[in-house]
Amino acid sequence: MTSAMLATMVLCFALSVSVAVSIGLSAILGIQVGGANMLISVKEMFNAINKFPLAAIPFFILAGNLMETGGISRRLVEFAKSIVGGVQGGLPMTCVLTCMIFAAVSGSSVATTFAIGAILIPALIKHGYPTSYAAALQATSAELGVIIPPSIPMILYGVSAEVSIGELFIAGFGPGLLIGGALMLFCWVWCKYKGWGKHDGDGRLPFGKAFLQAGWALLMPVIILGGIYGGVFTPTEASAVAVFYALVVGMLVYREINVRDLYAILRKSVISSAVIMFIIANAGLFAFLITRAGVPEAIGLWLQGVLKSPGMFLLGVNAALFVIGMFIETSASIIVLAPILAPVAIHFGIDPVHFGLIMVVNLALGMITPPFGVNLFAACTVAKISLDRIITQLIPFVLVVLACLMVITYVPGLSLGLRDLVYHR
Repeated sequence: MTSAMLATMVLCFALSVSVAVSIGLSAILGIQVGGANMLISVKEMFNAINKFPLAAIPFFILAGNLMETGGISRRLVEFAKSIVGGVQGGLPMTCVLTCMIFAAVSGSSVATTFAIGAILIPALIKHGYPTSYAAALQATSAELGVIIPPSIPMILYGVSAEVSIGELFIAGFGPGLLIGGALMLFCWVWCKYKGWGKHDGDGRLPFGKAFLQAGWALLMPVIILGGIYGGVFTPTEASAVAVFYALVVGMLVYREINVRDLYAILRKSVISSAVIMFIIANAGLFAFLITRAGVPEAIGLWLQGVLKSPGMFLLGVNAALFVIGMFIETSASIIVLAPILAPVAIHFGIDPVHFGLIMVVNLALGMITPPFGVNLFAACTVAKISLDRIITQLIPFVLVVLACLMVITYVPGLSLGLRDLVYHR
């Protein structure tokens, strides 16, 4: 059954069938080969999405779309530019910093790409940066949307591996700040080397004025994250609070959203949410079948036999996840692989929260690596260029994130230090 499922999935991928449909078809074929009742498919697909924490996904997506339409994104860009925009290469650094702030609310890298890219990609091009560089920068910076909490992939890992989502969220700050800081440093050095961005400070607002204009926007992550860690509401409830706050600010404070805009915002959010939920449902059925077939135990025993130390295990898993992330969507990868790999990581003495951060950061790289990088497609759509044109500019960014991934992997204190301080006092 397992062989038939894997062969079908690989064939579907080769034929460019969508990831969700490929996983679903392979699972259905596995049920037929195994002689099981087809009602299992309905039951397990429903069970996969019938989990309260998953309610956060559509709410965070809707919050991101409301922020984009309601003027919150634009004000965050102006605020970030007032901080770092005065140096050479300040505009690319503004892109990274804005994505870091936006990530503290949206939870989605694709939403971050569209919301921030719609403003900054044209601005970068206007200031003389190559279109390919602008698109590659935006796609990479938006990856922070799933690393800095709240994060949809972290929610999925927490549900799949039965790990505290609150602990995952607070552990994500260290890796998120490391990657964001490394990207900003690289942008500054690269622009110095290339001679780009000597006039990036033109039109920059004073810090005080930009701060006042963005005050309501900056209060949003404070309320959301403060509420989660203060015990006022759960991460799932926080997603609904984010929607309410973005709607009130967009309609009543900034007054850039009117009633007519709501249909388009809701429609866009429903479509994005449905796509993710469809992937989760199919991946849940696939994960149930391979677990029933004993694949996780077999893989776990094999890994324990081949990879003798925790360091070797993490290196092997990182190499495998990097390749997997290129071809399989992040959400589906986490749902299928987390129940398999997390118990093995625990056997090697690796904290499941630390391992979750490694998985999320690694698979998030798949969002900016061909052939199925969703951030790349989003950034290319905004920049109106083809995917092949940005590959050369993308390679240095991928190498920077890979270097950060190695630090995150082998310096667990970066992820767990803040978690231990808050939860294990």
